[in-house]
Amino acid sequence: MKHKDFDHINCSLAQTLSVIGEHWTLLIIRDVFMGLRRFGELQKDLGIAKNILSERLKRLVAEQILEKEKGESGFYEYRLTEKGLALQPILLACVHWGDNYRPSANGARVVFVDRKDYLPIQAMSVRSHDGRLLNPKDIRAKRGPGFSSDNSDTPLQSWTTAD
Repeated sequence: MKHKDFDHINCSLAQTLSVIGEHWTLLIIRDVFMGLRRFGELQKDLGIAKNILSERLKRLVAEQILEKEKGESGFYEYRLTEKGLALQPILLACVHWGDNYRPSANGARVVFVDRKDYLPIQAMSVRSHDGRLLNPKDIRAKRGPGFSSDNSDTPLQSWTTAD
């Protein structure tokens, strides 16, 4: 299955989705964050078809999200690169959203804690340059230096609900 190509869209979100937006991809990354390293472990945990898992892993390696190396056991293992580790806030934000809007009747499915004191981390949030907590209505998008002039009629106000 060929992935959706968003190269023609000059948008950081579209470019991110072109790498991690395919079905199963974030779950594979989640499992590697959780310590699963081998193809068989990932396949068993996810219940994903081997050909699809293979395709997704190849793509994540090609995008330098994961690296593939022989482990001590002689089997290949997948590890997150710095680029892959930088996806952690996205995964945490998705988990926190799911906890709020698709909760389990039995409580939190996973609780993330600080390794130092084992206390739960705060939910992901957006803060201003001076540290104030911002709500969606407090944020507005503006064109940056990489905004393409051929898309100059694209409305940016759609990123905010406050007007």
